[in-house]
Amino acid sequence: MTDDSVTPMMAQYLEIKAQYSDAILFYRMGDFYEMFFDDAVAASEALDIALTKRGFHLGEPIPMCGVPVVAAEGHLLSLIRKGFRVAIAEQMEDPAEAKKRGSKSVVRRDVVRLVTPGTLTEDSLLEARRHNFLCAWAEVRDEGALAWTDISTGELRVMPCARARLAPELARLMPREILVSDASDTPVTSVATDLGAAVTEVARASYDSAGAERRLCALWQVATLDAFGTYGRAELSAMGALVDYLDLTQRGKLPLLRPPVREALGGAMLIDAATRRNLEITSALAGGRAGSLLETVDRTATAGGARLLERRLSAPSRDLNVISGRLDSVDCLLAQSGLRNQLREALRRVPDMDRALSRLALDRGGPRDLAAIRNGLSQAQLIASLVAGVDDGLLTQAAKSLTGNEDIISLLDQSLVEDPPLLARDGGFISAGFDPDLDETRKLRDEGRAVIAGMQADYAAETGVQSLKIKHNNVLGYFIEVTATHAEKMMSAPLNEKFIHRQTTANQVRFTTLPLSELETRILNAGNHALELEKNHFNRLRTAILSAAGPIGFAAAGLAELDVAAAFADLASGEGWTRPRVDASHAFLIEGGRHPVVERALQRQGAAAFVANDCALTARDAPAIWLLTGPNMAGKSTFLRQNALIALLAQSGSFVPAAKAHIGLVSQLFSRVGASDDLARGRSTFMVEMVETAAILNQADDRAFVILDEIGRGTATYDGLSIAWATLEHLHDANRCRALFATHYHEMTSLAQKLPGVENATVSVKEWKGDVIFLHEVRRGAADRSYGVQVAKLAGLPEPVIERAKVVLEALESGDRDGGNRRRTLVDDLPLFRIAPPVSPAPPKESALEERLKSVNPDELTPMAALNLVYELKKALAE
Repeated sequence: MTDDSVTPMMAQYLEIKAQYSDAILFYRMGDFYEMFFDDAVAASEALDIALTKRGFHLGEPIPMCGVPVVAAEGHLLSLIRKGFRVAIAEQMEDPAEAKKRGSKSVVRRDVVRLVTPGTLTEDSLLEARRHNFLCAWAEVRDEGALAWTDISTGELRVMPCARARLAPELARLMPREILVSDASDTPVTSVATDLGAAVTEVARASYDSAGAERRLCALWQVATLDAFGTYGRAELSAMGALVDYLDLTQRGKLPLLRPPVREALGGAMLIDAATRRNLEITSALAGGRAGSLLETVDRTATAGGARLLERRLSAPSRDLNVISGRLDSVDCLLAQSGLRNQLREALRRVPDMDRALSRLALDRGGPRDLAAIRNGLSQAQLIASLVAGVDDGLLTQAAKSLTGNEDIISLLDQSLVEDPPLLARDGGFISAGFDPDLDETRKLRDEGRAVIAGMQADYAAETGVQSLKIKHNNVLGYFIEVTATHAEKMMSAPLNEKFIHRQTTANQVRFTTLPLSELETRILNAGNHALELEKNHFNRLRTAILSAAGPIGFAAAGLAELDVAAAFADLASGEGWTRPRVDASHAFLIEGGRHPVVERALQRQGAAAFVANDCALTARDAPAIWLLTGPNMAGKSTFLRQNALIALLAQSGSFVPAAKAHIGLVSQLFSRVGASDDLARGRSTFMVEMVETAAILNQADDRAFVILDEIGRGTATYDGLSIAWATLEHLHDANRCRALFATHYHEMTSLAQKLPGVENATVSVKEWKGDVIFLHEVRRGAADRSYGVQVAKLAGLPEPVIERAKVVLEALESGDRDGGNRRRTLVDDLPLFRIAPPVSPAPPKESALEERLKSVNPDELTPMAALNLVYELKKALAE
């Protein structure tokens, strides 16, 4: 193509692309998805595939690249992870139909799906053990709401959410995509950047609350939403935006969304993004699950259970009845090890029914999804029988949801083979005996193959060509093939009257016969008919499953509940964890507490056992704060974190790594630990520290649990001490919460004498011959020094630096002892801080032995002289 004319195909492409200008368009052409123009350039770079050209447009070559349809899912995942959206345009008719309209007619195409980070359903694009949330935030007359769904499981939830709570709630959910109105200013963008979530602006009309209510009623086919709960205008607006967006991206094939669950304000422990990051609850600081609390405690056997566990750890409950019920179920299974082991073994054979159900609802499922429902419901019945005699409220309730699906199980058992193929178009997934018509058709198809084999033997005998084969391809159909050496015989009388020449290749010659052509027609018709019958059965089975979606969903939820309880019990049994006492008091008493992640790491390394420690915040009707001092590397940060994690685990319904634990309900968990900067936003390390500290002081209530480490260390000594001092006073006087406050400012230990709720504690160390030995034991009292120089020596600083540091430290400490202005005098008047030349270690003096050896020339030594030299050196060494 050398001119600028637009071909009909390219005109169709440009028309579709104009409707999806913000997405890469996968344009189906046969067995490939092709991309053109800027899409091709961007995709070739993102996917590292070849960029070619196809024709011209406006005088310029059209860039083009493509990916095979069969490998499209992997490329989709790469594009989504790199921030792209993808519109998939499929061929909506057979190319043969298009040709009937004329030789230049274009196959009709249309977008069937818009793939975005929050709308993934395929197993290959998702993490099986994590949710993939799509969120929508709405604000109506200063009333905010947050709605979220995972379309791969059908879960839909909503809650009131003011702007001030938006960041911590999004940090809890870790959504992949967040919807906001294009007509309102929103605080979402900066939060989404921190979370790595995509932000999508949708039309203001999608947020119309009146229209949203109508859409939601139509979705669940009800006249009113009252049966699901009472929702404010902002909540309706957020849910309506979600449904409208799903209708847009799924092109009218809405996922199987369950009725909404409304989460009450204050139902879960509030944990902000900084605290989640510092405590490494669901992901480590380095990224990923490895090294996180979630990875350490996850012993779930099912994908649904793993997702529920993550939700529990991300949002520990504040409802004492809920917490007690969960702990009871763990206690019950801990006491019955035989039942627990049987239950966990049965759970390991439970497939992911939630995601199979969602794929079937979106018409993206296959026979294996039908089998997943069958196998999951069958295992549910078995598990229900295992826990039938258990006397526990939560376990009993979960078991009730596992039964009542006998009809659908029977249907799937009778209709499906044991191990069906992935795709319906592959056929062979309907059991023999289920449909007599299908059996008859299959018999014809299969016997036809046997007849072909018999016909081949007959023709070989008739022609005397033993190498004669009957083969098949998509172009010629069935044909007879012989080598070129036998071709002349086949084309000579009398064989040429029966064997009709079809094709000659380099080494073979191909023939057919009238009986072979007739048999081919019968076989092909039987095969196609059998496949059509199986597809019809697939659609009927899919419909039957979707009609039972509610009970199936309840069964999946019950299995997840049992899985988490059994996993927590197995964890408690294996690690020696104990049941915490959680009540409405303000107590925080831990005996023999341990950090679960650090302890697990030590076990894997075969290192020394973790040193357990107590924590007793005992003040009544008053704040309770431990001021913790001690050297770096002694374990202060570990101690702070382990107590925060113990509180989190307890309210998640888990036993805890401690000999004993009594925890008064924690409403908020705050952590300011570690040093990091945020240069992208112009924030230094100290600025990040102050922002996070400000968030704690402005939000913590009297039921909060706060851990603070080294407040004020990022600035000058007096500035830092002043900030740390004032922060501790504010926690005590204004927030009146429970807190662990670690510091190197020993001057602050005097606050224990002035503030009744403050108590000093320190991490024990020993000094031996100038070195420091860490005991990792926390005891009441204050540290006398920080041992910073000794720690620097352990880190490997050069010896001259260590010696110089000791001199400086001694001078500073003597200055403190001599009076208020002595330190300043040191700086001004003494040579202590004047620039000194680098101190180099003196070269070691040569020993007498070294001098003697230098005088020896080995080449001049006789054997006897060498032996005498050895005796001489040995005698000198002895002296």
